[in-house]
Formats: sequence, structure tokens, C-alpha cells
Amino acid sequence: MKASLNNPFLIAGYHSPAYFCDRETESAKIISALQNDRNVSLISPRRMGKTGLIHHVFYRINEQDKDARCFYLDIFSTQNMHDFVTLFGKTILGKLDDYSEKLAKQISGFFKSFRPSFTFDAVTGAPTVSLNIQPEHAQQSLQEIFDYLRESGKRVYIAFDEFQQITDYPDKGVEALLRSYIQFLPNVKFIFSGSKKHLMDAMFSAVNRPFYQSTQKIGLKEIPLDTYRQFAATLFHSRQKTIGNDVFDLIYSKMSGHTWYIQLILNQLFSLSQDSYSLQDVENLIDEILEEENATFKTYCEIITKGQLRLLKAIASEKKVSEPFEAGFMKRYGLTAPSSVRLALKSLTDKMLVLKDDDGNYFVYDRFFSLWLMF
Repeated sequence: MKASLNNPFLIAGYHSPAYFCDRETESAKIISALQNDRNVSLISPRRMGKTGLIHHVFYRINEQDKDARCFYLDIFSTQNMHDFVTLFGKTILGKLDDYSEKLAKQISGFFKSFRPSFTFDAVTGAPTVSLNIQPEHAQQSLQEIFDYLRESGKRVYIAFDEFQQITDYPDKGVEALLRSYIQFLPNVKFIFSGSKKHLMDAMFSAVNRPFYQSTQKIGLKEIPLDTYRQFAATLFHSRQKTIGNDVFDLIYSKMSGHTWYIQLILNQLFSLSQDSYSLQDVENLIDEILEEENATFKTYCEIITKGQLRLLKAIASEKKVSEPFEAGFMKRYGLTAPSSVRLALKSLTDKMLVLKDDDGNYFVYDRFFSLWLMF
């Protein structure tokens, strides 16, 4: 049994279903897809809860099937296919089987382009793998890892987080290469998770791309207010604390329902010494965070033009903007020609300071930055 947490409002990682809010529909869809041999593409802005959802899904899968193997890889930091293959190998090898030193030697002999080296903890017996994959052998090494997964015969689930990163690799044909291996792995199913919607949509929806229509597409929206409010109230109550509906509703409204930002406020609110909270407590916490982030937000403003900053403040004031080129909106905020707004909007979205949701609304991604811009 896992120990209870000092603070039940997680802002990183995953602990157990008790500290995970809702996502029941999305969890059921992903589990059903994977168990019925459909791969999944999971797309939503950062900090909406994709990573937590993936770990929650894996937790539920392992409850149902103790022999299933689930692996999570965040590939955001990888710069090329060699980095990808090395991370992939280190994540999989040493964790797919119950290893003994004899079995480790047999597995090492399976690979031709590189020789994984295993060391074993003297107390727990847990293996650690070392790899020495040469860049010129990355493609062959990748094939061998996929072959190893297939030959294992085990039911395996793999999540590649920030999957759109592969589009930045200098190596040619990475998408096609991965697709060619993945489609021939009957015992392995994948979650391709990403936060850059336009890149992920292009990868899985464009007819000329290798992954075209190869996944079930699932997106994340805000957790419903009533559901999130009840979740928060239950956790506060479990620690002999109380949060009023009006207090939670203010947090939800200020953070526009964005999961990580709500969790951060709840985490900090819970850490206060009192056992009940006021609206002013929330306002004070937000003011403190904005003060802490002041230098960072000033830097954001320094890297954009005055026209982009004007548009950014206009979007922050409106919270969401569906028609940024509409005459009334432009006049209200002193914006000039639609062509200038279009260029400014493209630059802001390229920098991911502004995002566009599934309903076509533009919003300032960082909820604290959005509040700061309105000061």
C-alpha cells in the first residue's frame, strides 16, 4: 500500500486513483481502445492532465492484468533518432521480464547492433541496463528493440509523450520508419500523446502522413466544475479541512478550468495553517504567485513586439476570443489592420503564448500570465 500524501493535491506525478480527479470517460475510452487492439492519439494543451491520465490508465490496466507491461516515455528532451532509441531501450530493457543474470545474458545475445549490459542490485535484485548505441546503428537498434518486444509475446502498452517531437528530428523518414515497425506488433499497443495540436493533428489526420488514421483520437477538455468541486471538497474533508463552494468556484473561474493551475492553487491553499478558507485567501495566493513570476512574465513581454503585446493583452482581457479579426474586438483594444492582427496571432501561437482550443477560441496559455497581463 502506498503511503498517504502530506498534501493530497498533486501538481506532478501520479500516486493512485484516490488523488486523481474524474477523467472516467476518457480513461474508459483509452482502456477499451488499447485492449481491443487500437492505438490512441491523445491531444491536449500542456498541463491539462495528459500525463496523469496515462499513468491512471496504466494503473487500471495493471489492476485487471497483472502480467501486462506498461511503459511511459517522455520524449520531449530527445533531439534525434539516436536519443529516441537510447531512451526507448533504457526504458524497455530490464523491465519487460523478471530478470535473472542467466536471462540477462540470453537477452544480451538477442541484440546484434548493440550489447545491453545489466547490473543487479545486491539487495533487491532489480536490474539496471546500460546501452552503448552508436548513432550510425540507431535504425537497426530500433528494429531490434521492436523485434524483442514482439518476440517476448507479452501484452505491452507503451506511451510516447510529446510525440510531436519526432517532427523536429534532423533524421529523415522517422515517422514512416516508426509506423512500419509499429503496425506489425500484435501484442504491443501505443498511446501517442502530444501538446502541439496542429502538429499532432497533421501527423494523424493528413492523408499523406504515415500515421494517417492509424489511431483512435482522444482529446482532453476541462474537468466539469461540479465534478472537480466535489473531488476537492472530499480531499479537504478527509484531512479535517473545509473548502466552500464559492472558494472553489473562484479558483476554477480564475484558472479557466485548466487542471494544473487549479491543482497548484488547491495545493497551496491546503498548505495554509487554517482549516477553512476565504475568497480573500485565494486572491492573496494568486497575487503572491504573480509576484513570484513577475520577472519571467516581463521577459515574455520583451521578446514580442508592441503589436503582439497589445493583442496578447486583448485576448487575456476577453479570456477567450473566437473572432480576433472582428471589427468590434479590434476597435475595443486599439488593434489596427486585420493583416497585422493575423501576423501577430501567428507569432504568438508559434511561441505557444496563445493557443486555439477545439472550439476555435484563442486564449493565453499560461493562466497566471493571463491574469498578470490584466494588471
